Amino acid sequence: MATVKLVDESAASPRVKAIYDDIKATKKIDRVPNFWRGLAAHPEHLELVWSRAKAIMKPGALDLVVKEMLALAVSITNSCKYCINSHTAAAQKLGMTPEQHGELLAVVGLYNQLNKLADALQVEPDLLPKVE
Repeated sequence: MATVKLVDESAASPRVKAIYDDIKATKKIDRVPNFWRGLAAHPEHLELVWSRAKAIMKPGALDLVVKEMLALAVSITNSCKYCINSHTAAAQKLGMTPEQHGELLAVVGLYNQLNKLADALQVEPDLLPKVE
């Protein structure tokens, strides 16, 4: 059950309606997902989060399917059921294949385990990233 009242599109203020229209146009969808409807209970927060998401989740050095697959991996690690479903559907819409999904799940599972083992062992890293 939601902890806030979801703001229906028909009841949205002009400010929220404009953001809803932008969400639908940007994501090429015909309805506003519940996550955004929940955030709309606080329009300032909706605007801030949508602005950040729109700026980051656009094609760049990483294409959109890769970004959605990364979002899915983080969502799995954070155990966000809503986000797992949302990002799986978005990645599939962008072309993620069942084989890619299976490999993604294998990598997430493996590295969640290995990260916990590395933390438990408390060993110093052998390799450090280059800083340019």
